[in-house]
Amino acid sequence: MGKREPEIGRIFHALGDPMRRAIVERLRERPHSVSALAGPLKITLTAVGQHLKVLEEAGLVRTEKLGRVRTVRLDAEGFAVLEAWAAEHKGEWARRLDRLGDLLGGE
Repeated sequence: MGKREPEIGRIFHALGDPMRRAIVERLRERPHSVSALAGPLKITLTAVGQHLKVLEEAGLVRTEKLGRVRTVRLDAEGFAVLEAWAAEHKGEWARRLDRLGDLLGGE
């Protein structure tokens, strides 16, 4: 079974939670173990695991278990989907604003 492409709705849902955004910010530095993520965030390992599940389903993080340590890293795939969505919508809004400027400017 292949890896499926992240859906934009899942990505926004995942990033809509402040704790999950904090996890993503920590992972920008480097990969972390689950316990290393839990400590500074002052939440339980179970809570981190639940947040990671949502982030992983959105395609924003990957986890890998080596021995007893579960390591988490950012996954570029989800962020590429988010970036493409934002670029597409930015272009549309730029065109609309240009048309509005033309109307207001009398051109």
